[in-house]
Amino acid sequence: MERDALISPDVLASYAADAAREVPGVAGLAEGPLHRGKAVSVSGDEETLGVEIALVLEWGRSASEVGDEVQRRIFEYLKSMAKVSLASIDVVVAGVGPPPPKR
Repeated sequence: MERDALISPDVLASYAADAAREVPGVAGLAEGPLHRGKAVSVSGDEETLGVEIALVLEWGRSASEVGDEVQRRIFEYLKSMAKVSLASIDVVVAGVGPPPPKR
């Protein structure tokens, strides 16, 4: 009997981070005290797999719009790359980037 290979939570977290960084309005990931210095946490099992990601928003961007797009991209990316379906994707806006320089 053949079983599907399990993918490490660290690999899934890396995929989620890559997907989030591609979203317009994401200035970066918030490395810090959240999850022992990691910006992305993956928890649960096949039925309850969840991702929590902390990001820095670009100045002047809508947290709601960017957060929705981050969730969508992570869901689609992990579905296509790792063949996993997530029960939850929590986006935490941990900061806002600086305003653009004055001209």
